[in-house]
Amino acid sequence: MPPSPPTLVPKIKVQLKLSIARLRMVQKRDEALAKTQRRAMATLLEQGKTDSARIRVENIIRSDIITELHEVLELYCELLLARAGLLEAPPPCDPGLEEAVKSVIYAAPKTEIKELGAVRALLAEKFGKEFVLQAMENEDGRVSERVVRKLSVAPPREELVQGYLEEIAKAYGVDWPPGRRAEEALGEPPGFVDGEDGGDDDGEGGGQRAGQAEKPLLGEDGEAGAREELNMATPPRSFSPSSPLHVNPPSASTDNIHPKVTLNKVELTPTKKPVAASRKPVAKKPSIADGVPDVDELAKRFAALKR
Repeated sequence: MPPSPPTLVPKIKVQLKLSIARLRMVQKRDEALAKTQRRAMATLLEQGKTDSARIRVENIIRSDIITELHEVLELYCELLLARAGLLEAPPPCDPGLEEAVKSVIYAAPKTEIKELGAVRALLAEKFGKEFVLQAMENEDGRVSERVVRKLSVAPPREELVQGYLEEIAKAYGVDWPPGRRAEEALGEPPGFVDGEDGGDDDGEGGGQRAGQAEKPLLGEDGEAGAREELNMATPPRSFSPSSPLHVNPPSASTDNIHPKVTLNKVELTPTKKPVAASRKPVAKKPSIADGVPDVDELAKRFAALKR
């Protein structure tokens, strides 16, 4: 076969650059659509439409598989672009490019990327029809296994569908399967040890409470019980004769403008100040409102006025 014309390799490089740009753009578009589809799946799960969600989630799985295929093809295009110098050599294809070239030829007709179709046509012109047929049939197994697997039309496994639904429900805060959120909140039950009630060994948990439970067993003739009552009646250390008990009233709020202080369910009210014993009550002067004065009182008033 005569060597390829000198203008063929530059055309391949141009189409490879266009293919890379288009693959990246399609991946971003698919990611945006996948977010919308996942939100719709979460709504179906929240409404209890599990059967519909199981069918529609296969579209999301297929979209993710195609996105991964586009990533692999993008890497192969970058590899061919980086090793474009090897494409200038006459056929057969260089072993370092054979997997990338055959994978692109195999996958190009099965994708929507038109630029990959142009690359495939230029590679066919470069390496010949027999090379293209061998790549399409994958006779020698040189096509990437990842590309072949992602282009398979087999339905997704049941485990994959279940895993997708659970992850979507978890991402959007949907309780599916029902009761999953309650199980996650409860977690595993704590392990209890014989003779303990679940407290920490080195804290103020079960060890301390266990010690308190053993106190009534000590002593004889009720001595332990009396000691326990004395311990309970002992005031806190912060209380002493030099520091009398002081209770701060709660702050006022819109619900309770005049709060009341209570201690042991007994309302504390301010006591009235006692009246001093030495203070004599002042006699109330008579007035017209009290009644008409008698004759003796009027005589006393006239005598006072004459003076």
